[in-house]
Amino acid sequence: MSDDTASDLPSEQLTALAEAHGIATRYWSFFGDEVVVPASTLVAVLTAMEVAAHDADAVARALADVQDQPWRALVPASTVVRPGAGDLVLHVADGHDVTVTIRFETGGSRVLEIPVQSPEAREVDGIRLWRVRVPVPADVPLGWHTVQVSQWVHGGADTRVAEGVLAVTPARLPDPPVRSGERGWGLMAQMYSVRSERSWGMGDFADLGDLAAIAGQRGADFLLVNPIHAAEVTVPIEPSPYLPATRRFLAPLYVRPEDIREVAYLDEGDRAVVTEAQAAVGAMNTDAERIDRDAVWTAKRAALELVFAAPRSAARQIELDAFLAREGQALQDFALWCALEEHYADVPADERPADAWDIGSELVAQLRGRLADRVAFHAWLQWVADEQVEAAQAGAVASGMGIGIMHDLAVGVHTRGSDAWSLRDMYAGGITVGAPPDMYNQQGQNWNQPPWLPAALAEAAYAPLRDMIRTLLRHAGALRIDHIIGLFRLWWIPAGLGPAAGTYVRYDHEAMIGVLALEAQRAGAVLIGEDLGNVEPWVRDYLSARGILGTSVLWFEQEGDRPLPPERYRRDLLATVNTHDLPPTAGYLADEHVALRARLGLLTQPVDEALAEADEERRRMLDELRRRGLIDDDADEQQIIEALHVFLAASPSRLLGVALVDAVGERRVQNQPGTDKEYPNWQVPLAGPDGAAVLLEDLPADERFTSLLAAVDRALR
Repeated sequence: MSDDTASDLPSEQLTALAEAHGIATRYWSFFGDEVVVPASTLVAVLTAMEVAAHDADAVARALADVQDQPWRALVPASTVVRPGAGDLVLHVADGHDVTVTIRFETGGSRVLEIPVQSPEAREVDGIRLWRVRVPVPADVPLGWHTVQVSQWVHGGADTRVAEGVLAVTPARLPDPPVRSGERGWGLMAQMYSVRSERSWGMGDFADLGDLAAIAGQRGADFLLVNPIHAAEVTVPIEPSPYLPATRRFLAPLYVRPEDIREVAYLDEGDRAVVTEAQAAVGAMNTDAERIDRDAVWTAKRAALELVFAAPRSAARQIELDAFLAREGQALQDFALWCALEEHYADVPADERPADAWDIGSELVAQLRGRLADRVAFHAWLQWVADEQVEAAQAGAVASGMGIGIMHDLAVGVHTRGSDAWSLRDMYAGGITVGAPPDMYNQQGQNWNQPPWLPAALAEAAYAPLRDMIRTLLRHAGALRIDHIIGLFRLWWIPAGLGPAAGTYVRYDHEAMIGVLALEAQRAGAVLIGEDLGNVEPWVRDYLSARGILGTSVLWFEQEGDRPLPPERYRRDLLATVNTHDLPPTAGYLADEHVALRARLGLLTQPVDEALAEADEERRRMLDELRRRGLIDDDADEQQIIEALHVFLAASPSRLLGVALVDAVGERRVQNQPGTDKEYPNWQVPLAGPDGAAVLLEDLPADERFTSLLAAVDRALR
């Protein structure tokens, strides 16, 4: 051990302080080594949590404070329980009586009995306190309730009243509602890449509904699409749907302007402007090279501003007003962020006034008034987007789908986005999240997204999480949660340090998953957690017990030197052949993924060696398909792709996903990990094996598409 390494070892007190705040002080790496987290990392993470740990005295004071802090609350700000399991934990002053009342969210109240017990005592701030546990009765309904606790002294004036939120969450979600009763399948697509003849250069909410209908008519129970969170409102727009400005509100980039009712009442000149705007970018619908979001949004925004200015009928205005009232201040803050982005569009981010980054500043308050028209426009856009997503889900269900649209929840948000601005107190400053080193990224990964502060979430009764999930599930049948392990622990990286110098921070997964489950049950929706990678084994069992499906990718399921038999896959699972981070199967079979990585300089081994490994992996899989009689020696590409899906259908997994790129013979990957500007990530339009664009209108007559979907449907039925 070097002197520098030894000097950065944490003391016992620093270790205890970090662990008290859920910070891992040691962990097992991907390579099987036990890593002791440096003191510098622990101090930086604690500082981001607003815990002073700069010297031994500060650590000692902070350690005493973290032990006392829970006792200072008469009742916690939030308590999340399952029916019949869980207590309200009170801290009552010595010599005082206490009354506990639940006020139900649907109305009415109930005084709880406090059982006889031998409570623990502690001296805090010179006051002797008793920890009293009050069981939550098993018949308290699911929902968001308020707990009111009154503490008093008989005959005295010393009365204290405190309130907290009680969330009673389902123990387990129901099984997915699929046509067959037990198992179902669906299509997976990157929505922006799937265009029709009427698109504005990229897929939109109207295309979403049409694609769902096409798949539903062929037996599909769901359509999984990329995240539709809102991104920037000024160009350039971030291509990655996994790096949004907010996760609560929707991307108006996907709005189909002509589907807004008021377009029909525009005067002839304004309608011509909308038509011409569509024609200008609609010409890109057959361009198979790249999606141009900047051009699309520039054209759409001009058209949408005309529609916004058009008069609305009394009924339509009432609907808009009701939407604005329901979404409340959060929507107004998001719309203000959009207006500010436009206002400062020509000013580099690092040159804007510091007060512009503070939602509570006098400058922002002044601009809220000055930019009121633009705030109203961006709030209206959310109403329009909500209506169009609602229509897409209605069409999906009408086509026969048991689930309908399955949305995707990104891991986090942009550091300069709306959420990081309006919910600043919910996020850790000077920290980004990512992943520790593994065999694919030996330096680790930094996703450049700020993490939620666990304590702040609990103090806010998980309202930011609840509201975000409600929006996504309002018009959906399911939600896929990218990197669901982040609700258990996240890899925090202090600013100025590389990803390898980070550490894990734990979250209250019982509360986080409980909130997800409660909102999903209320929406009648299915939850799927992306639980790939370095996952603690108990986590998958926990999610399954809560009725949350995991995920499995065919190429990752190995048993020694051969594919894992699908019969041994988990039951509570969404099983797929590939993902958006892997090449489409046609590209994989042609070794195009190796060729691409070689062109981009991403290979860490000779090309011949990488090709040999890919050939061996493919040979083992094809041998298994032959052994099962799913292909013969002369099988072509399309037959192999179908056989892989039929092979997967032999699993007991509840849901099977079919990638649209596999159904049309696309070979290009949507996202090449390890690249930024080197490859057009998230900008690849849907195309066929000949490289020509595939539009929605082409799908019903596409032989590959209809054959693969029919094969999967037969295999599951």
